[in-house]
Amino acid sequence: MKSTKVTTQLGGKDLTLETGKFASLTNAAVLVTYGETVVHVTACMADRDTHLPYFPLSVEFAEKLYAGGKIKGSRWVKRDGRPRDEAILKGRIIDRSIRPLFPTHVKRDIQVVATVLSADGANDADMPALVGVSAALSISDIPWAGPIAAVRMGLVDGKYMVNPTYEERESSKLDLIVSASDNGVVMVEAGANEATEEETLEGMKQAQAEVKKLVGVINDLVKEVGSKKAEFPLPAELDAAKVAEVEKAVEPLLKKALGQDGFDKKDIHEIAVAQFPADDAEPVEGALTNSEIEKVVNDVFTKLARKMTITDEVRLDGRELTKIRELTAEVDLLPRTHGSAMFQRGETQVLSVTTLGSPALGQIIESMESEENKHYIHHYNAPPYSYGDPGRYGFPGRREIGHGALAERALFPMLPSQADFPYTIQVVSEVMSSNGSTSQASVCGSTLSLMSAGVPLKKPVAGIAMGLMTDGDKHVVLTDIKGIEDHIGDMDFKVAGTRDGITALQMDIKVAGITFDVLERALAQAKVARLEIMDVMVAAIDTPRATLSKYAPKIEQFEIPMDMIGGVIGPGGKIIKAIMADTGAQIDISDDTGVGVVNVSSPDQESIDKAVRTIKGIVHVPEAGEEHEGTVVRVENYGCFVEIMGGKQGLVHVSRMSKEFVQDASALVKVGEKVKVYVKGVDDQGRIDLSMVSLTELRDNGSRPPRR
Repeated sequence: MKSTKVTTQLGGKDLTLETGKFASLTNAAVLVTYGETVVHVTACMADRDTHLPYFPLSVEFAEKLYAGGKIKGSRWVKRDGRPRDEAILKGRIIDRSIRPLFPTHVKRDIQVVATVLSADGANDADMPALVGVSAALSISDIPWAGPIAAVRMGLVDGKYMVNPTYEERESSKLDLIVSASDNGVVMVEAGANEATEEETLEGMKQAQAEVKKLVGVINDLVKEVGSKKAEFPLPAELDAAKVAEVEKAVEPLLKKALGQDGFDKKDIHEIAVAQFPADDAEPVEGALTNSEIEKVVNDVFTKLARKMTITDEVRLDGRELTKIRELTAEVDLLPRTHGSAMFQRGETQVLSVTTLGSPALGQIIESMESEENKHYIHHYNAPPYSYGDPGRYGFPGRREIGHGALAERALFPMLPSQADFPYTIQVVSEVMSSNGSTSQASVCGSTLSLMSAGVPLKKPVAGIAMGLMTDGDKHVVLTDIKGIEDHIGDMDFKVAGTRDGITALQMDIKVAGITFDVLERALAQAKVARLEIMDVMVAAIDTPRATLSKYAPKIEQFEIPMDMIGGVIGPGGKIIKAIMADTGAQIDISDDTGVGVVNVSSPDQESIDKAVRTIKGIVHVPEAGEEHEGTVVRVENYGCFVEIMGGKQGLVHVSRMSKEFVQDASALVKVGEKVKVYVKGVDDQGRIDLSMVSLTELRDNGSRPPRR
């Protein structure tokens, strides 16, 4: 097979696109190399139409452990399993970037698969994958209005970085992904540590400049190997006279309903059914079907609603463009959970619950590059009843995983470190009612829930969703969009942060691109709304609780020398297991920071205290002059051995068992007896010399007492 390559520089490294190397039966395949990270991208389109009422696109991001030179750690399962959440999120970033550029009248299955073949541990595969997807779609015969490209921007010490490495991202204030065309931004995803609106916008602008270079090299590849795009006829237009009849009947009713508080998309269906009830008889030739009638009614509604919003600047429920719906915040709703809160904005209502646990309950995530132990986990559930409908109930879908990750990203920078708060924290957001931006309601509710649980957040975090409607000439930015405004609008822009800066962003659009003046206006409006929401939140709870729930486990953390870890654990874990069995406490030891960090947890403080005393006794190096209570473990004719400080044994010579002469040690002590001992010294082999006579008395008496 003949292959074709194009190469460009990106962030100081070569990015190469190669086609014709693999997968010749696909519509297009591209191999992307960036550093030593390699991603293979394929694009396939079915040869016949589906009968689905929506555009059938699927996007998969497939990580392979072999890409990082790893074999799956499970003893029983060695095949790569279900994708981890991070892989699903990367697939969603690709999907959200490319989906707006497909013609919606195409009803053939289209599938894009990005497979990571090599992971160098420095360069993330997500941005090369997205560039490769754009290149594959662009050179294929699949109809698509690209190319686009994407880069990740970091901000370290005031300097922007293009596609920073994993290590560089650790110290970055901003982790910003921007997908864009030559003319505008199409998708934004970001996590940040209180980046300002100005810093974020500047990052987008610099990303756009890098994107233009990538779009240029993709166009070079298209010129060399691009295929002619397949053509699909537009669906036949409905009979104009019949359409006009429906429009004439429903337009006055829709105009009357628009602009009223409580207007909902269900009202559109009810108007259609009321004017054109379903007919169970045989359909009349030439007449519009019920589904066609409803489509016409929806089209009329969309046209009227957008015109009213853009031209008259009046929203569907009568609100002003920048007005937030009614806000409610409440904490401590559930008596036995460690923390709980409810946040409501209009009809959108989320209950967030916080659970605290031992560090051992952290989530171990095995990836191509490394193994990570997460101690903050945010889950989001949106059951069918939250939409007022029945439906599938069970495992979370990609949307639920994405919304949970967005809320997690928003809150993560404000969480305490493990050293300051040694807990595994799980927050679950249960959506009770959904009508616009449940993900940002989850951010607000979870902030309140964490504070209710006593998690020492650095600052509270709030979130808001912004919308956009444009007729090409005029742009109207909407604060706090309802579900129906999201449905008929052109943008969903979620912004979360503290009073001082942004912690997370997510933007999706339905138009070809958004200009920077619109983004700047949206960020400014979002900040005003965020501060207004924050005022309501802090009225419910203004600072984290000083004490944890009585039902939460208590944890004590301390450090031990690295060379003492083995002594605490013991052969095969024998010693640490015995301590846990004896005290009832959970004990976890880690050495990630270069020192031994011990976490002891239990609902019972006495159990913790006992376990801590035992461990500190094991690692303690005795010094002359110390006084201890010990247990006699062995008696010989020359003295007795006494166990002190969690397992250490020392010899009490018969000459130091009493101020008086002792003929037989067994006459004075028995095995199992508790005795007070003093440390006389420790020799160079670590052997402990003990005395049952105080060291002062030993000095006063001189040497061994005389025989009688």
